[in-house]
Amino acid sequence: MNAIPAGPLDGLLVADFSRVLAGPLAAMTLGDLGADVVKVERPGTGDDTRAWGPPHAPDGTSTYYLSVNRNKRGVALDLASPEALDLARRADILVENFAPGTMERFGLGYEQLRPANPGLIYASVTGFGRAAPSPGYDFLVQALGGLMSITGAPGGPPTKVGVALVDVLAGQQLTSGILAALYARQRTGRGQRVEVSLLGSVLAGLVNQASAVLNAGVVPGRMGNRHPSIAPYETYATADGDLVLAVGNDGQFERLRAALGLAGDERFATNARRVEHREALAEALEAVLAAAPVAHWVEVLTAAGVPCGAVNTVAEGIALAERLGLAPVVDLDGRRSIASPIELSETPVTYRRPPPDLK
Repeated sequence: MNAIPAGPLDGLLVADFSRVLAGPLAAMTLGDLGADVVKVERPGTGDDTRAWGPPHAPDGTSTYYLSVNRNKRGVALDLASPEALDLARRADILVENFAPGTMERFGLGYEQLRPANPGLIYASVTGFGRAAPSPGYDFLVQALGGLMSITGAPGGPPTKVGVALVDVLAGQQLTSGILAALYARQRTGRGQRVEVSLLGSVLAGLVNQASAVLNAGVVPGRMGNRHPSIAPYETYATADGDLVLAVGNDGQFERLRAALGLAGDERFATNARRVEHREALAEALEAVLAAAPVAHWVEVLTAAGVPCGAVNTVAEGIALAERLGLAPVVDLDGRRSIASPIELSETPVTYRRPPPDLK
């Protein structure tokens, strides 16, 4: 049997006091990178997501819980227990996402732990920052942060994204902060506090849409599948379903025009003009696309070098990654999850433990 290679974070101890998604995702990423992660759960009930179902895996475990808890050892501890304090004092990294002030009540706050563990990297996720006691939920922050205002059909109701995207963004931002703090600790020998808020994460994730507000005074709204600054860049009707076109420059548009046999039109000569005349452009494209099914156009346009595709289900997206050789699925003792997208040539991601049962 081949030995599992040491990951880049091999030898580091992570105390994962977090629950639900953002914190557990960050801790799982550290585990994928080789750290020894100990997941601390409430005795009796455990992580909130253990009760979030259906759906459930064949063994009855919540599929939500399984999505972000591999590569962890599990332990059920009361926060007031000596064992919880001992773990926190020994850890290289502590991850938590309780309401502000909770960890302090149990003697597990950053300032309380730092004297005994000066190298500790103390990573926290809050909803709205440490000064705001309100709990943060992804759906709520999608609304308050503006994401829902730009998601959905024009004239229709605001719509949340179909996954807890704010939690995912926060978990990834927290991981980045932790890794930066680890690098700084190599130079200084000192740990530090790392903080990420859900509200800050969604605002950072709005990128060009937020920049439009800040730099041009343009408050974006709902555009369905259209892009505010690029055309053609949306879904178009064909003979049997929707085709996605993601044409990002004039050269790609010329290839699209030639492949579809469209005549030249000054209204569509540049991206700026195509955005200005996007309705006329959609009519011209769909008049041609209506003659054949999605699969036909994907074959023709891909051969022409035009970015395009069908609207896949999640299952079809996983199958596509498998066909492309990306090995997207990890199976650990029958508990399956999506593989880490991180590829490292010398210290690869490893998969060592299935999500732990509540002990």
